Amino acid sequence: MAMSSWFSRLRCSSKCFFNSLALRTSVSRKLVRTQTTINSESTRNPFLFWSRSLLPIALAVSAGSLALHPQSDPSLCEAPSVNSRAELVVKGSHKEVPRELIDELKAICQDNMTLDYEERYNHGKPQNSFHKAVNIPDVVVFPRSEEQVSKIVNSCDKHKVPIVPYGGATSLEGHTLSPNGGVCIDMSLMNRVKALHVEDMDVVVEPGVGWMELNEYLEPYGLFFPLDPGPGATIGGMCATRCSGSLAVRYGTMRDNVISLKVVLANGDVVKTASRARKSAAGYDLTRLVIGSEGTLGVITEVTLRLQKIPQYSVVAVCNFPTVKDAADVAIATMLSGIQVSRVELLDEVQVRAINIANGKSLPETPTLMFEFIGTEAYSREQTLIVKKIASEHNGSDFVFAEDPETKKELWKMRKEALWACFAMEPNFEAMISDVCVPLSCLAELISRSKQELDASELICTVIAHAGDGNFHTVILFDPNNEEHRQEAQRLNHFMVHTALSMEGTCTGEHGVGTGKMKYLEQELGMEALKTMKRIKAALDPNNTMNPGKLIPSHVCF
Repeated sequence: MAMSSWFSRLRCSSKCFFNSLALRTSVSRKLVRTQTTINSESTRNPFLFWSRSLLPIALAVSAGSLALHPQSDPSLCEAPSVNSRAELVVKGSHKEVPRELIDELKAICQDNMTLDYEERYNHGKPQNSFHKAVNIPDVVVFPRSEEQVSKIVNSCDKHKVPIVPYGGATSLEGHTLSPNGGVCIDMSLMNRVKALHVEDMDVVVEPGVGWMELNEYLEPYGLFFPLDPGPGATIGGMCATRCSGSLAVRYGTMRDNVISLKVVLANGDVVKTASRARKSAAGYDLTRLVIGSEGTLGVITEVTLRLQKIPQYSVVAVCNFPTVKDAADVAIATMLSGIQVSRVELLDEVQVRAINIANGKSLPETPTLMFEFIGTEAYSREQTLIVKKIASEHNGSDFVFAEDPETKKELWKMRKEALWACFAMEPNFEAMISDVCVPLSCLAELISRSKQELDASELICTVIAHAGDGNFHTVILFDPNNEEHRQEAQRLNHFMVHTALSMEGTCTGEHGVGTGKMKYLEQELGMEALKTMKRIKAALDPNNTMNPGKLIPSHVCF
């Protein structure tokens, strides 16, 4: 098949399905420069309460619901749950927020706070999230500076009122739920680029900056930030969940791309975790301690990020396979060949069908691999031809590649919007999403065993994988009003997690723990590791006000 005719299928002649979802998925953020080594400019973003109702774009995942209530003695614990299935609503206790604290927050934030029920509801129960909690925040504050965050946190600690940091609301595991009520700290107004150091290839930003907006800002300087999670994600939340994305196979995860942080601890103290040097052996690595802590140790107020040069040239290739195992085998063989791919993404035939339905396309509905090769023009093409040979040895067919910028952009747009495409098949259903990751050599077996189970289910299930690093997602569509559907979705998710753990994998490759994955941590990490986490938490947050009920199971004692 000619390359031009194959890629012509990507052109959608009618209005794209995603236009109807635009308000659900897009968040407009304007980056503000306060200082760069090139130019200096400062502006101020208006405070828009209405925009917050547009932020939640999270799809849902199975929810574990053991909630850690604020308590003065963190060594106390609850009995472990005897129910291995995820409960549907995250439990918690609620105590009325003192009027004195409300007055203090008003003095700190002025008009940038709200007690409005709709606003609190939107922050506590995102519209598109499978996770729910028994309570919502009592108040939502919108700090504009690190100083305000410090004062807010200090006041909450003094009154022993829970705090829930809130970023782009794109997390999938219930990280921003407020099962105990309390104060939600929305970081969206802290969205400035504070300093860009072009020669050092790093940038200092506030946590409310979105990764997509940051890359728009960096593009004129020939630089970009390489992590690419879901649209709408912000840098602070990306640090908190230790996220990654499709480019992690080349550039690493969030922990590899953050140089230093500034963090407000539970008592209001501000800690700088490292210098701006690219490497350091000075003391404990506090930066990596905070990355992935999901707001349970502190509130991130500043991030220094490692940047990359925009590639000189890139090629995107697509290849079809008779089975997902064949596709996974090619991904593994490609990595073992030593080729420096920047992306290796796998879609099964059900996911491709969803894309066709959503966009009016006619792509071959077979398991598909998508590659991206970067470097010089000659090097990128050479890599492409090598992988084409590898694919042909594993039953690959219709291997085509694109070098045109618009075609490449549309290909990755199709991949990025794959989750939303699933709802074209069942618009009134909800989705549960798995996020397992295994050693690369185990990926083909994991996908094969999972695919057999998924295909045998009555539910519609799609497969999406960051195949270059062993990270595997499934989107499980179910009727939220059908209890049998809910239980089947939970069973499938449970099966995939335990299969991954049996292969020395993890229950979460990039989405984080939140409330949904706590029940798997003891099997994955062991009780001693969880006790160590609990000790760290107790030392830094003795009143347990920082995002309680997340990450560490409540039955862990020390």
